[in-house]
Amino acid sequence: MMKFVKNYMDSIDGVAIFPIISLLVFFIFFVLLFWWVATSKTEYLEKMSHLPLESNDKNDIE
Repeated sequence: MMKFVKNYMDSIDGVAIFPIISLLVFFIFFVLLFWWVATSKTEYLEKMSHLPLESNDKNDIE
């Protein structure tokens, strides 16, 4: 099965660029995600971390 895929991919011109593009997309995504986490305010992160645990009148089941 892998021989078929390898032979098929070798027949496509410029196929070597796709792994490079995907690596760049994922690398840029994780760098931006790390930058957002590093620069975000701790008050915002604290509020978001407790949000699912808070109860309000609409969600209370009694």
